[in-house]
Amino acid sequence: MSLHLIKLCVGADSLQDLKDWVGERSMIALAAGLEPHSIHTTRMVPKRIDELLDGGSLYWVIKGQVMARQRLLDLRCITGADGISRCELVLGPEVIETAPQPKRPFQGWRYLKAEEAPRDLAGMGEELTAMPEDLRRELAELGLL
Repeated sequence: MSLHLIKLCVGADSLQDLKDWVGERSMIALAAGLEPHSIHTTRMVPKRIDELLDGGSLYWVIKGQVMARQRLLDLRCITGADGISRCELVLGPEVIETAPQPKRPFQGWRYLKAEEAPRDLAGMGEELTAMPEDLRRELAELGLL
C-alpha cells in the first residue's frame, strides 16, 4: 500500500492559486525542453522513500482543509550553495482535487496513510465536481462532505 505526504500550501488562498502556480511551473519547464513537472523543496528528507514512490502523492492543505493532491514522481536529496541538505519533491503536472477534509495547522510535512487520505473529487459525482470551491469548503466544515 502506498504512503503519502501532506503539507500546508503556504501562500495559496484557493485551489485556483495552486493550479495557477503548477501550470506556470509546467509551462516554464516545457519552454526549457524539460518534463512538465513542478518541484517543491523541503528541509527534511523522508525516510520512507520507497513507500512514497509506490503510488504516493503530496496532499495540499489550503486554508485549513486538504483540497488537492499531486503525484510524487521522485524525491531527490540535494545540497544547496549554503551547504544545507534539502529534499526536492518532484511532483506530477496534474493537480487532482480531493474531497475537502479539515486539517489543523502544522509545520513541515507529515506522512499520510492511504486509508486516511481524502478521496478524489472526480470519483464522488459530477454535481460535487461542478460545485464552487467555497461551497464545498463550507459543507466540509459542517461535516456534510
